[in-house]
Amino acid sequence: MSVNIAVILTDSKKQILWVNDGFTFITGYTPREAIGNIPGKLLQGPESEFEVIQRMRKALDEHVPVREQINNYRKNGEIYPCRLVIYPVFDQQKQLTNFIAFEVDGDEVPEDAPIPLLDLSLKYKNSGLSKFEGTRIYEALVQLLEREKIYLDPDLSLKQTADRLMTNTKYLSQVVNQFTGNNFQQFVNTYRIEAVKAKINDPQFKNLTLYGISLYCGFKNKSTFYKVFKEITGLTPKAFMEKYR
Repeated sequence: MSVNIAVILTDSKKQILWVNDGFTFITGYTPREAIGNIPGKLLQGPESEFEVIQRMRKALDEHVPVREQINNYRKNGEIYPCRLVIYPVFDQQKQLTNFIAFEVDGDEVPEDAPIPLLDLSLKYKNSGLSKFEGTRIYEALVQLLEREKIYLDPDLSLKQTADRLMTNTKYLSQVVNQFTGNNFQQFVNTYRIEAVKAKINDPQFKNLTLYGISLYCGFKNKSTFYKVFKEITGLTPKAFMEKYR
């Protein structure tokens, strides 16, 4: 499941230092408009639940992670249910330096949808990867996939990608799992399938077989392509083509 996840990094006084593209997509605020503000003052309003705000403030004052859902406001004044997790960030001397928040739009994401990044479980508690560094890796990975379309390389590997992101395979696997709930290959294949779907509806490719289209999009094995396509779309490639072409 691919969703927009807003990421907010603040200083220890809760002033915004950085936001990602997902934040702008969900809230409508650009980084220029967000930086320097306090998230609560920017996003909360009359319909934001007071008891939730109090629980969040208490957790942040005690420097412990918190998971909540609250009514937030977009820039255009629209209310949306925000599901979020906020983590305190400490330096080597265990002094608080930042807070980092991960948020999704509850109108777009079902409450029971598995979003590993919003899970406060201890699966990776012994990992040396910080939340902020994990976010950097994920943002850079998405840029490689969306701008450079590295998924078109049928031989794309976890190691090759980790090297480009200046990290290691262990951290890259962890980041993909935490942000998407998939392993690396599954995540890359979601981009390949979207490319296949686009080309099925592109007149330039109407004379190609479905497998021929899949080769253009990074697949190199026919049976893998058919299996992955049905897992992601719920349809066989032929059924999809007949329905949407």
